[in-house]
Amino acid sequence: MSVHAIIWDDASDRLVLLDQTLLPGETVYRTIETTDDLVRAIEVLAVRGAPALGVAGAMGVVVAMDEARRQGWDEASLQHAIDRVRAARPTAVNLAWGVDQVRPVLPQGRAAVLAAARQLAADDEAANRELSRSGVDWLLDRVDRRRLRVLTHCNAGALATAGWGTALGLVRELHARGRLEVVYADETRPLLQGARLTAYELAADGIPHLLQSDGAAASTIVRGRVDCAIVGADRIAANGDAANKIGTLGVALACADAGIPFVVAAPWSTVDLATASGDDIEIEERAGEEVTTYAGTRVAPLVTEGFNPAFDVTPARLVSAIVTERGVVEPARGEAMTGSPGE
Repeated sequence: MSVHAIIWDDASDRLVLLDQTLLPGETVYRTIETTDDLVRAIEVLAVRGAPALGVAGAMGVVVAMDEARRQGWDEASLQHAIDRVRAARPTAVNLAWGVDQVRPVLPQGRAAVLAAARQLAADDEAANRELSRSGVDWLLDRVDRRRLRVLTHCNAGALATAGWGTALGLVRELHARGRLEVVYADETRPLLQGARLTAYELAADGIPHLLQSDGAAASTIVRGRVDCAIVGADRIAANGDAANKIGTLGVALACADAGIPFVVAAPWSTVDLATASGDDIEIEERAGEEVTTYAGTRVAPLVTEGFNPAFDVTPARLVSAIVTERGVVEPARGEAMTGSPGE
């Protein structure tokens, strides 16, 4: 993918986001001038995906610094603005992590903070490429098939990261090696990230794929039409429990029944060793209108309220492998996440 979801534009010296709410129909970029602009973009999912949110958080600190200078804010007001960016979405650990990576650099000035944020973006893409290589090596050692049939849920590609992708990074690596047959992409209700974004990326790269309803996923797996499932994550607990887009747990359960690998691909920044298990992960609940409407049209009775958890947690016992740039851990075999992001 030549399109990047998030960049710092040198010409305008501003943060620029690809508005993913308009894809695939329109390619529109948002220039972020204020912390309000950024928080709103995060909340409406104009920028989304855990690694991309980490970069947005880091660059958002520069946005807050610029706004503070223009508005004459004191230090307390600046820190409050940074905290608002940090807390804009609670489930994805990368957003807070990205802010925390560059916040200590504040005393060194804007140039140092921006350089640190840009380095974080470069490191994310490098991590994605490395985890893709090791993840594919792990899969090919365990799946006895010349070309793999892969199922994925939601979007964990270049649009969800600083570049290349996590789950779709493995797909791209399989494709590059000539070891991919087809991808089954779940549509991902209610906001259709699979239909609008994953299919968009796969089509742009010429990767064979089929789009299916979320309700078809379990049947596709149990009927033997895929060899593995590969998904991303928004937070991974120390014990290997993994939070991802709602519907992921059903995919994992079906994989366990079918006896095929269920793989979580994410950079190490998504691992939260301070969270012991998935029980401690806060699950974001979004507006019920996302469920009761479709493309702005009401599809349920007016008295019907929507229940709209944005994520679910897959227990470690169902996770065949967690792939990061540091290697592969197998939670289903009792392996836990170890180490620290600073190592």
